[in-house]
Amino acid sequence: MLSPETPRGPSVWSSIRGLGYGGDYNPEQWPEHVRLEDIDLMKEAGVNLLSVAIFSWGLLEPSEGNYDFAWLDDVLDNLHGAGIKVALATATASPPAWLARKHPEILPVTAEGTRLERGSRRHYSPSSSVYRRYATTMTRVIAERYKDHPVLALWHVDNELGCHVGEFYGEEDAAAFRLWLERRYGSIDALNEAWGTAFWSQHYASFDEIIPPGLAPTTLNPGQQLDFARFNSRAFMDYYRELLAVLREVTPDVPATTNFMVASATKTLDYFDWAKDMDVIANDHYLVAADPEREIELAFSADLTRGVAGGNPWILMEHSTSAVNWQPYNQPKMPGEMLRNSLAHVARGADAVMFFQWRQSKAGSEKFHSAMVPHGGRNTQVWRNVVDLGDALRRLEPVKGSRVDSRVAIVFDYEAWWASELDSHPSQGVKYLDTMRAFHRALYLRGVTVDFVHPSADLGGYDLILVCTLYSVTDEAAGSVAAAASDGATVLISYFSGIVDERDHIRLGGYPGAFRELLGIRTEEFHPLFPGTPVTLSDGTAGSVWSEQVQALEATEVLSTFTHYPLEGVPAVTRRATGAGSAWYLATLPDADGVDALTARLLEEAKVTSAAEASAAVELVRRRSADGRNFLFAINHSREDVAVKSDGVELLGGQRFTGVVPAGAVAVIAED
Repeated sequence: MLSPETPRGPSVWSSIRGLGYGGDYNPEQWPEHVRLEDIDLMKEAGVNLLSVAIFSWGLLEPSEGNYDFAWLDDVLDNLHGAGIKVALATATASPPAWLARKHPEILPVTAEGTRLERGSRRHYSPSSSVYRRYATTMTRVIAERYKDHPVLALWHVDNELGCHVGEFYGEEDAAAFRLWLERRYGSIDALNEAWGTAFWSQHYASFDEIIPPGLAPTTLNPGQQLDFARFNSRAFMDYYRELLAVLREVTPDVPATTNFMVASATKTLDYFDWAKDMDVIANDHYLVAADPEREIELAFSADLTRGVAGGNPWILMEHSTSAVNWQPYNQPKMPGEMLRNSLAHVARGADAVMFFQWRQSKAGSEKFHSAMVPHGGRNTQVWRNVVDLGDALRRLEPVKGSRVDSRVAIVFDYEAWWASELDSHPSQGVKYLDTMRAFHRALYLRGVTVDFVHPSADLGGYDLILVCTLYSVTDEAAGSVAAAASDGATVLISYFSGIVDERDHIRLGGYPGAFRELLGIRTEEFHPLFPGTPVTLSDGTAGSVWSEQVQALEATEVLSTFTHYPLEGVPAVTRRATGAGSAWYLATLPDADGVDALTARLLEEAKVTSAAEASAAVELVRRRSADGRNFLFAINHSREDVAVKSDGVELLGGQRFTGVVPAGAVAVIAED
């Protein structure tokens, strides 16, 4: 399981009593009498942590060099008087109009050469030296002004880096890309080798000849595309580090973070790479209202966030009390859903629950986005839900600092995600997350919690390890997976894994390359499946997306085979004993029943069981404290009462747990 990491810097948790609760606070949108009313409402709701000044640059510096902090001084003083701590932002997420007008070169340029104008937000390139100069100056001014303010608990650096625009093609971006490549490879010969530029006469004589992979007559060099994805993640990281360096200099004892967007559809930044620069991991998460299993997607994203955090407590920096404003159809949350969502994040490792935003805006693009204080004010169900959640979080104070208990790991690598979904592959139907989400869902429904781990992580301590579509993998990571199996773990590796190295070069000798010897199989030819053409396995499982010509070598068990032409009798699921453990291979994407059946077999072999006996309608997660206390979260997403087998005090109600979780409700049991 994930091991506690050595703290990377000062801790935010020591300054916040109990679990954190609050949201983005934008007082600049409101007159003073509303701000004063906010203080009373915050006390009523139990708010103890707010993010402030995220989009305030235009008001804090209305013209270059002319600052107005009086209103922010009053706000912070009032919040301190109410006992509320602040994650104070650097205010750099949206450059003011005067800056974009004076320096249009800071604006993002797309692959088509279009310059994206101001009038929205996030209208800057992280590689712009001019923008960095202004942003670091603003960061320093704010840090110097508030470095000793007692309200300050955490620095909120910029906001949602990589959101909206994740790739940049301007002249300064191209120059930064070339410099990054030169530092990465050291010589142009090394780059040519890594990119395989002997193909299509793409050889480069110097780094000066390289441009970002924009629009071209046909498909682009995959090595170039992969490195450009790496560069864009690190360009944002370099920008973040530049602001962080200012904050470290001025306030070395104040922790810092930025809010990630760890979700099952966000792949712009390599968050595992970023984690080492965070004092605490913070994440924003929003449900997709049209997803009938949105609570499972939430669990996936929360588990991945915890993985990025190395198992340490993290901050849910943003989610919504009800509807958002940016989906095609913005449905409100169902009765009890906001409480279930919030406590599901807590169950999976969050020690703070925050929203966008405190008070619902009356103007602007997000005026229909829900908030803690809705347009209707106190006499609304949303407000009553907000107050109830504050009370629930207060009662869950004993959970703070505990860690999620898991014996199952899913290997997750952003670079493999980027590489696996490049063009010119055997099938554009292969999506990095498909198999991973299918197994995570099956485990979720069985009450088994999953840790997401980077390929470079220590896999010791896990009884079941899933390696899903790990298309690119280093020799070291492949060796770590093999060692875990030899040491006693049950390892499952899915199709299109181990195919290439970290340069996107094919591992010769037959697929699945890096895992061929571990699995005791060899594949000569892929047989990807067309959409709408499922196949059947010998055990009755329906498969889709993928099949292949697998040869099982000696001592490898064939557990099921394909039944379709031309692969009749060809292995589809195999197992090979290795050391004290085993290595399984899956050569297709099974349907839900097939994944569930296979998951059951894997869990049985690994001797992993559910967190508790209960219906599949109940989300089950256990957090365990350093002193040995266990907290079982049982979240009932159904409209029927369900039984859960557990003994102890139910913290939300303060009474002995009766063994029943009412429809749509949550129970948190401090187990005997």
